[in-house]
Formats: sequence, C-alpha cells, structure tokens
Amino acid sequence: MVQGDEAAYRTFYDAYFPRLERYLLVVAAGDEEAAREALQTTLVRVVRHIKPFAEETPFWRWLTVLARSAFTDEFRKRRRFLAFLDRFTRHVEVEHGDDGEADERLLVLLQRSLAELPHEERRLVEEKYFEQRPVRELAGAMQASDKAIESRLVRIRHKLRDAMLKALKDESQP
Repeated sequence: MVQGDEAAYRTFYDAYFPRLERYLLVVAAGDEEAAREALQTTLVRVVRHIKPFAEETPFWRWLTVLARSAFTDEFRKRRRFLAFLDRFTRHVEVEHGDDGEADERLLVLLQRSLAELPHEERRLVEEKYFEQRPVRELAGAMQASDKAIESRLVRIRHKLRDAMLKALKDESQP
C-alpha cells in the first residue's frame, strides 16, 4: 500500500474494513451514520498516511487512533454545523413585524444610504448591482483593474452597511 498497489489496498480493505466498522460503531455508541462517516474519513487518512509496520498489533493500534480521531473530527464538525443552524434560525426568527414590513424598511434605508454616497460611488453600485454589469466591463469603462473595482465595491458596501446600521440604531433609540 505504501507504494500505491491497488491489490494491496483491496487486501487491506477486505481484512480491516469490517473490523474498523465494528470498532467505530462502538465508538459512535451505535450511531451508524456517524460510524460510516468516520470510517470513510479513516480510510482516506489510511491511504494518505500509510507507512510500513513490522507487526499487526501496532498497525491495528495506529488504525484505531486514526479512526478515533476521524470520529472526533466528524463529531465536532457535526456539532459546529448544528450550532450554526441554531444560530441561523434564531437570527431569522427576529420579530420586528411581518417580513414585508421589515424588507420595505430596509429598502428605504438602502435608498437613503445610496443617496448619501458621492455620485461616482452611487453610480458604480447601481451599475454593478442594479444593472448587473460585470466587474470586467466596469473596470474597462473606468480604465481601472478588476481588482481595483472589486476593492472599491467592498469599501462602498462597508460604507452602506455602516450607514444602514447607524440609521437602524438611531431609529431604535428613544
């Protein structure tokens, strides 16, 4: 396997797949899906990091370390994803009237913030986002590089965001 022999991998797979699967099923406390995910990750790690072993016992120990760490990584990844979903759904469930009213309010704030921008910046935003012109085309018309236009757009978006957040903050204060 160290030399990339596919037949050696098949031999390894036939000999250790069922054993690793059982091991991970125990580690995963019976969660078959988590065990399967960790097993796939383990097999990828074996292929990437395979090294010669003189005896079977140290090899098995190495495999179990890879399997446990793969399970832990998958568990953490799943936990982070679920935490993200929880934060996302809490964020979406903000109660400020109905969604149409909130959208309308944000649209008015955006229009006000755009009106406060210098003419050149407002025109760049309108062309990029409302007329949907590509950056390359905008860069050509302004005789600038694509990167320069993208950087300007980033700065303008930050300005707009800050202006809108300030306006929202001012509205919420008595």
